[in-house]
Amino acid sequence: MSAAQVPNDGPSGLLLVDKPEAMTSHDVVDAVRRLLGTRRVGHTGTLDPAATGLLVLCIGRAGRLQSFLMCFDKSYEGTMKFGVETNTYAREGPPVGAAHPDARPDPGALGAACGRYVGEFEQAPPPFSAKKIGGKKFYEFARRGEAVPHLPKKVRVTRFDTLSVEGDVARFHVDCSSGTYIRSLAHDVGRELGLGAHLASLRRTRIGPFSLENARTLPALGELAPEARTSAPSWIPLSEVPLPFPAVTLLPGEAAKVRRGHAVPVRVPPEANGAPWVRLVSSGDLVALGHLEPLGRGALALVKPKIVLQD
Repeated sequence: MSAAQVPNDGPSGLLLVDKPEAMTSHDVVDAVRRLLGTRRVGHTGTLDPAATGLLVLCIGRAGRLQSFLMCFDKSYEGTMKFGVETNTYAREGPPVGAAHPDARPDPGALGAACGRYVGEFEQAPPPFSAKKIGGKKFYEFARRGEAVPHLPKKVRVTRFDTLSVEGDVARFHVDCSSGTYIRSLAHDVGRELGLGAHLASLRRTRIGPFSLENARTLPALGELAPEARTSAPSWIPLSEVPLPFPAVTLLPGEAAKVRRGHAVPVRVPPEANGAPWVRLVSSGDLVALGHLEPLGRGALALVKPKIVLQD
């Protein structure tokens, strides 16, 4: 990425929103644009319309940080219903095949089946998903009755626990890597138990360091005065975004040059040696993200701003 100046117009930071059921993630983005009076709103990972829970939105200049926030691990709670498979692996899809006559899972067998999906493994996206190949989404192939490409990718599940079982419905909790399909987990567990299953409900509770507990619903945001819509706990200003990069402190003159996209020599703190990215900070504000280029064998380096966040 090249160093580019970004106009300082409108609010800039992260907004944590509790997405309701039946809205798309893009619907939420549009609603927040109206509430905050800015077009510069993006998200860091969608939720299916039927799912609810945490969306982390990048507002204003925070949009330049979007790529760094897409790969955080995520946590979910939800329910899977046994006895019926669907073509989407979720409740919105039509049933596939006959219903199982007794779909009540044994809690012990269910826990063991979930446990077998803890770890790293290859997971193929569901046929009805927005995964793309050659510019076409998987669900476009599936809707036309065409073969959907088999493109498994490595995912990681660190926790997959059954919380309760009532009849043919089980509540669960999952901690997983970004890009894991929870409805595929439900489908695969149902297959493994010989009962069939689909995802009945899903709620995202965490994205990396961001928690649903700090999110606001759209109605709650709308009830606030306009100036209060960018307030804690659902609002995180640029200077407080928890990026996993060491900080390099700039003097005021150095910060002025970095804001114009110029490289400057700096003294490198020990924790920044070898870091792929550094945060360039001045007076407590995040000025830019950049790379370090060592100068000789000493503690000095040339810092090159790549993403400028202040003008």
